[in-house]
Amino acid sequence: MNIVGINAYHGDSSACLIKDGVVVAAVEEERFTRIKHWAGLPLKAIVYCLEEGGLKATDIDCFSVNINPNASIAKKIGYVLTGGIALESLVKKVKDREKKVNLLEDLKRGLNLENHDVEIEFVDHHIAHLYSSLITTSHEETLFACIDGFGDFKSAIWGFSRGFEIEIDKTIYFPHSLGIFYQAVTQFIGFNSYGDEYKVMGLAPYGRYNYPEEMAELVSVNEEGEFRLDTSYFTHTTKDFKYTWKGGKPDVSSLYSKRMLDLMGENRSEKEELTQRHKDIAHSAQKKYEEVFLGIVNSLYKKYGASHLCLSGGCAMNSVANGKVRENTKIKSVTIQPAAGDAGGSVGAAYYTYVKSANKKLLVDTPYLGPRFTMEQIETLLSTHKSELIADLCEIELLMDDQLIKSVVSGLLEGKVVGWFQGRMEWGPRALGNRSILADPRRTDMKDILNSKIKRRESFRPFAPSILREHVSDWFDQDDDVPYMMKVYKIRESKRADIPAVTHVDGTGRLQTVSKEMNEKYYKLIQAFYEKTSVPILLNTSFNENEPIVCTPKQALDCFLRTKMDILVLENYIVRRP
Repeated sequence: MNIVGINAYHGDSSACLIKDGVVVAAVEEERFTRIKHWAGLPLKAIVYCLEEGGLKATDIDCFSVNINPNASIAKKIGYVLTGGIALESLVKKVKDREKKVNLLEDLKRGLNLENHDVEIEFVDHHIAHLYSSLITTSHEETLFACIDGFGDFKSAIWGFSRGFEIEIDKTIYFPHSLGIFYQAVTQFIGFNSYGDEYKVMGLAPYGRYNYPEEMAELVSVNEEGEFRLDTSYFTHTTKDFKYTWKGGKPDVSSLYSKRMLDLMGENRSEKEELTQRHKDIAHSAQKKYEEVFLGIVNSLYKKYGASHLCLSGGCAMNSVANGKVRENTKIKSVTIQPAAGDAGGSVGAAYYTYVKSANKKLLVDTPYLGPRFTMEQIETLLSTHKSELIADLCEIELLMDDQLIKSVVSGLLEGKVVGWFQGRMEWGPRALGNRSILADPRRTDMKDILNSKIKRRESFRPFAPSILREHVSDWFDQDDDVPYMMKVYKIRESKRADIPAVTHVDGTGRLQTVSKEMNEKYYKLIQAFYEKTSVPILLNTSFNENEPIVCTPKQALDCFLRTKMDILVLENYIVRRP
């Protein structure tokens, strides 16, 4: 059976392909459109998946979508009848529902299937999130928590899974949402772009817990983990609230009301200086999120007793909170898939449809599901741009793997910044060694070098360490496998001075564990650096410059040429600036 999964008409639009019981490809549409968090119908991503699977659109048995316009109908009607939502907002939701129902026709037009019968399955948004996490764990029994902003009138479900028997313990419905709480505070602090919540996580360690009462006003929670917002502080139920995507770029209007200003003082404009008050608000919001989140996890363990946990939904991207699960609960292991947010819903929807048909479990244990490129394509690209590279005094070489790694390590030891492009692109928002910018983590000045040469981002945001799996316990306070960079752990105090470029202000790092089995070439590069330095770690950040992560060799070369990157690796070609 050939199934295409889709996340459509929402931020981080994406597609995946399950072909004959194998997840063949998965990719976000933003990597092709070059618009961050692109929303809409992911036609380019679908076409890529079909090409990777050697299929035509007519070969697809079912298109499975991570939305269900008919979900929670009774809840929606009841909420409207009680006057819980403004009429203008209701009209917009009806129009959005019509757009989702018309998705089949949009697919037919976009893929030239007007004259063909096309089967489409609508999967409840949070069930798709759940299945996207189940496909990445081998545990037969697992607790699960799917927490995000909103989807199909819900913001969270949690419960217990044994095989394909799913027991949902609790469901949180509109208008209550941890995702909305965190996003509203993100906007309040002046980070207004869609997906900016990670900036609050980075800023939080600089603050103090000075707003506990205010956070308790915004979010209340009971002993079973059920939380509620005081909606008077928020705007998402009002006529003024808008979620749009002009030209594919998601845009969310202000989520906090004037009453939040009365509670916490003036909001920050985007260009205003960050003060200690803003840092304290970030810290307090993160603390409140962790309190609610860990309460959910503890209530799950108390009820079911299982020691494994699967996390999904946009809130599962909160790597700081994820890293505190094992320390603050009786959970022994946590699985978080690499695209835990809405993009991952395409995999979850497809897997749900596959399970219904085949009643078999699949396991995806790699994030490398995106496009790949041949040496011939790279050679042609470099030849086409030879005059630009010569004008930039660049030296180009084709090397065998061992020579390439030796040359790159030499550059890293000299303080060079390396663009590392190899193999299939990563699935999800993290660069995991195939579309990465790499540097020496031992240098105290490396964060400033990266920000001045390439990233041009806020100074408070940390860079991540990629570490050889077998050395994790020597450098971190947890011996955990974190292949998708989804958990933050404390770096051992005795090691922090050795790797200042990847040690955050609170002594933590959002690590990526690297194994030879998952990514042999990247593993060998870190191993070679370790042999020279006794440090089994490289600084790893995404290969981009205020844009989606590069997908193609051309995008990588363009990024190299317009920044001050020192070395570019395209498979076995190495390009060096003097």
